This record gives sequence, structure tokens and C-alpha cells, in this order.
Amino acid sequence: MLLKDTPIRHKLMRAILLTSSAVLLITCSFYFAYEFFTFRNTSIRQLSILGEIIATNSTAAMAFDSREDANEILSALKAEPHIVAAILYDKEGNPFSNYPLSAKTTTVLSKSDFEERYSFEESYLVGFQPVIQGNKRLGTLYLKSDMGAMYERIRLYGIMAVIVTIISFLVAYFLSKNLQKSISKPILALAEISQAIAKRNDYSVRATKLGEDEIGLLTDAFNQMLEQIHTQNQEIQLFNKNLELKIKERTYELEIANKELEAFSYSVSHDLRAPLRSIDGYSRILIEDYGDKIDDEGKRTLQIIVKNALKMGYLIDDLLAFSRLGKQNVTKILLDMNAIAQRVTEEMVAQNYKTSEVTIEPLLSTKGDSSMLRQVMTNLISNALKYSTKKEKPVITIGSYHENDYDIFYVKDNGAGFDMKYYDKLFGVFQRLHSPSEFEGTGVGLALVHRIITKHGGKVWAEGKVNEGATFYFSLPVF
Repeated sequence: MLLKDTPIRHKLMRAILLTSSAVLLITCSFYFAYEFFTFRNTSIRQLSILGEIIATNSTAAMAFDSREDANEILSALKAEPHIVAAILYDKEGNPFSNYPLSAKTTTVLSKSDFEERYSFEESYLVGFQPVIQGNKRLGTLYLKSDMGAMYERIRLYGIMAVIVTIISFLVAYFLSKNLQKSISKPILALAEISQAIAKRNDYSVRATKLGEDEIGLLTDAFNQMLEQIHTQNQEIQLFNKNLELKIKERTYELEIANKELEAFSYSVSHDLRAPLRSIDGYSRILIEDYGDKIDDEGKRTLQIIVKNALKMGYLIDDLLAFSRLGKQNVTKILLDMNAIAQRVTEEMVAQNYKTSEVTIEPLLSTKGDSSMLRQVMTNLISNALKYSTKKEKPVITIGSYHENDYDIFYVKDNGAGFDMKYYDKLFGVFQRLHSPSEFEGTGVGLALVHRIITKHGGKVWAEGKVNEGATFYFSLPVF
């Protein structure tokens, strides 16, 4: 495999070069700092030694008040090119001799200058050395040296540092190129294997191990992972094949069940309706034609038969409507929910609920199947009216609002309500929270509402409290 220029190679080389640069920079910085402070201390020591020598040699000239001898002694400083100025002061602090002769001698020493001291002032090294003979102070020597030696030394070290840095970079570069082969080659091999797996989904390939180091361990772990994935993939493929067979079997069984359900629905629709109509018809004939021959208990019994025959008919109608919803397609159009709610309310109130007060707030227009949503509104409004009949003043409120990309509609009543702990039974088929003696019904209406709204991609929920009313909500997605 040819080693090409790749991002990992570039990163590896950059890492090596940056590491080398950081190490060199830190080393040079510490070295320069060490040399700087060391040279400062050395310069002070050398100047103090020179000051002691000049002060010792000047005692005789100052003791005999010989300015010529003093000038001759100071002129020896020509051998020190970095000495800028030297001045001998007498014991009163007045200039006695100076080097060079052009040096300013108008400065009068302060009391602190009579003590021996050497320090850096601005860009010069300045020293004051007492001139003493025995125990008698004859005067003070003032020395002033520039920093040329230090600058020359720093410049020399700077040149050396640049040369060392360049050589180190070249050595690091060539070493990094050799190291890349041993580091990046196995990593690139793993990357190529990964790309091959991603393109072909072939988990049977394996990476070649090129050493026993950490990358070799990584290669072993990578191959073990591939082995596990390969095994799991084969198991998944086998499971999928079995699952497909089971799905086909279940689909076939479901098709048979649906056909049987269709046959049952046809039977219910045709075979059961005829006997119910006969029961209802003959019961009415008995009441009308033989009413004078039947006592009151008989008449009551016949009325119960008629009533239950009608109830059975309603139940069959609801069951057929519920079963047909599974096959019925949803045709969505823009609907005027105000108009639907108004028509349903007028029909209901006109029939059985004339004392109920129904308020229809401005409703949102939404998209949905016209007949299905009319069925939803019919069931919810009829429930609200029915379960509010025992209230002295039944009040029904119908409204809507928009929330999180859904149009939400609700029907609220102040009727019998329900206990929230039985909430899970609300939308089940034949699930009733009130006995038939309290409120009539088949127990299918809310299940129809739930199925219709689910087919529209929405949700149905309710809130209620016993004897304080209930509110039923349904949401429809906004497209």
C-alpha cells in the first residue's frame, strides 16, 4: 500500500514539529534568562574588582594631592572599552580627577554615594567604590560602564539559537517522515478497511496486523469487533428471513380474518336486521290490534320488547359504522367547523334537548373528511346534551384554539362528568362509565370518535369530574 499525503500524516508531522518547537522555545527561553541574570551578576563582580584595583592604586595620588598621578591611573581604563566614565572624588565629594578628561565632573555626591555599591541605572552599570588608606577615607571612585558586552553576548546566543532551531527542525522533519511510516501506515490500513466495509457492507474482511505495539492491539480489537458484527449481521439476516415468513403468514391469516369479518358484517347487516324488524313489527301489531285484550303488565312487556329491538338495531348500526371505518379512506377538504357544529346542534336541540343552552364560540376552519368530522361533532355534542339532562340548567360550550401546529376543538358540558381514575375506559368499544338505567347508549360513540380522529392523524382526550361536567378535546394537524 502506497503512503499518500493524508490528513493523519499531516497532523502527525505537525504534532512532532510543534512539540519540537515548544521544547526548543522553552529551553532557549530558560537559557536566555539564565545567561541574562548570570551575566548581570558577572558584570557587577568584574566592575567591583576593577573598582577595588583603581581605588587601591589611587590612594597615594590622593594622599599627596597629585592630580597628574590620578589622571595617569584612570587613563589605564583605556584597556576596558566598555567603561564610559570614571571620576575620583575627594573626601568632601568634590571631583578630583576624571576619565576621559571630557567627562562631566559637576556632579556633587550625595551621602548614599559614599558607600560602596554597584547597580544598574537605565542602560548603564554604575559603581561607587570608597578610596581608603588604612582607616582613613581619602575619597570615592565613580565608575560607569555600558551594556555593550551583554548585548554582544545576547546577539551571539541569538544567532546560535536560530542555527540550533533550524537544525532541530530539519532533524525533526526527517525523523517525523520516518516515524509516519510506522505509525500512519497501520492506521491508514484500518481506515481503508473501514471505507470498504461502509461501501460494500462486507464484514468478512479483516485488517492486517503490522506489529505488536498499541496499534497492533487496536488492529486486533478492530478485527474482533468486525467478527462480532459479522456474526450479529448473519443472525439479523436469518431473523429477517424468518420474520418475513411470519409476516406473510400473519398477513394471510389477517386477510382471511378480514374476509370472515366482512362476511360477519354482511350477516349482521342482513340476517340480524330482518328478525329484529319482525320482533318490532309483531310487537307493535299486538299492541295496536290486541291491546284491549292484554293487561297492563303485558303491554309493558311488549313495550320493553320494542324498546330493546330498537336498541339492538342502533347497536348494529354503530358496530357496522365502526367496522367500516377501517376501510374507509379519508378525503380531506377545508371545512367550516362553525357550520357543522351549528347544524348538528340545531338538529339535536330541536329533537330532545330544547331546554339546553348551547354556546358555539367562533371555530377554526380546518382540513378533514366532511362526513367523518360531522360524525365526531354529532357524537360529542349528543353526549354533552345527554349527560347534562339531569341538570336544572344544562350548559354546553363548543370552542377551539390553535397550539403547536394543531387545531384543537372541544365540547364542554356541566353534566354528570366522570371519575378520572376510569379514564382508560372512555374510548373503548362497549365501555360505559354510567349504567343504561341512568343514560341510554350503545357504548360505541366515543370509540368511533377515537378511530376517526386517529385516522386524521390527531388525538382525543378528556377531562372531567363527577357531577361537575366534562370536556372532550380532539386535535387535527395543520397541513
